[in-house]
Amino acid sequence: MTTFIVKRDPRVVSAGRAAATIKIAQIRAAHAELPSADLTARVEELESTVAGLRDQLTEAHERVDFAERLLAEARQGRIRS
Repeated sequence: MTTFIVKRDPRVVSAGRAAATIKIAQIRAAHAELPSADLTARVEELESTVAGLRDQLTEAHERVDFAERLLAEARQGRIRS
């Protein structure tokens, strides 16, 4: 009896797994139920909250940038007390 050792190319194995994952996702999506009104409202509320947090983070970044510029100028002696 002859035993064969088969070496698998990891790219082929990964591609096969990716294809299987995509197929499973497609099957699940085809059979997915529509979200309830409650779930839709909660998602919209979360999206609104995230947008607000994003705005706050942008403002905080701008303030940090401004403070860093002031400190850099002070270190260079441009600002006199």
